[in-house]
Amino acid sequence: MKLFLIGTGLIGGSMSKDIRNLIDEVQIHGVDKNQINIKHAKDIGLIDNIDSLKNLNSADRVILSVPVSESLKILPFVLDNLNKDALVWDVGSTKFSLCKSVENHSKRDQFLATHPIAGNEFSGPMASKENLFNGKIQILCQTNKTRPDLLEWAESIFNLMGMKIRYMNPEEHDKKMAIVSHLSHISSFMLGKTVMESEKNDQNILDFAGSGFESTVRLAKSSPEMWSSIFKDNRKNILEILNAYIENLKQFRFKIENENYSDLKSQMIKTNKLKKILDTIKPKN
Repeated sequence: MKLFLIGTGLIGGSMSKDIRNLIDEVQIHGVDKNQINIKHAKDIGLIDNIDSLKNLNSADRVILSVPVSESLKILPFVLDNLNKDALVWDVGSTKFSLCKSVENHSKRDQFLATHPIAGNEFSGPMASKENLFNGKIQILCQTNKTRPDLLEWAESIFNLMGMKIRYMNPEEHDKKMAIVSHLSHISSFMLGKTVMESEKNDQNILDFAGSGFESTVRLAKSSPEMWSSIFKDNRKNILEILNAYIENLKQFRFKIENENYSDLKSQMIKTNKLKKILDTIKPKN
């Protein structure tokens, strides 16, 4: 089997590693506009060959693992050049616009919209690792539009990776991701920005920042290219949840200004219930 990996980063690279372990005689061809990344991918054996989009007609499977803005440009071209039995799936964090962009494509049934919930703050081929997806959620959208035999193959591979498959429509997916994922990244980026603007001495940040600060700004180390693309693509849903978040911050400030600490404590107690929710989904070691 010939697998084309378009974008040699964390998610696509990790998925390629798992596929290599699960399928005999797979040959992985890498495509990446970042010449440093593609060279690293080849050097560490993530890919077997450096290739280009013009050779896509020889691919059996294609993983599209690039920022959303790039996927919107590339996916129609990929479908144009696929042979009749090939499958392409993307791994992006938004689904509506991408699905919409190819809804009338003659080879729409050779595309599967997916979103593996397995990312972290690291990027590039060096960040890829085996078994990243074991126990993680894999969201599939518009499966009724993917050819049954290709869908069955994909579901089988994702199951072998240990993924828990969930089915959603693109609109629902993007709204929920804005709430539970995209807002978290915005909050992390802006906390990091605020601290860096308020404390100019890097050493003081290192010396005085505790584990709470480190864990809260962890996501601020994520790829700006990828996340600016996500924020643009999911603008409507992000603005809606961001407005709600800003309103909560205003209320928090108001209570401190008016020394209403009992209300503040009451709100934090209610929010503590989140711990129970997260503990139920946290993998047990």
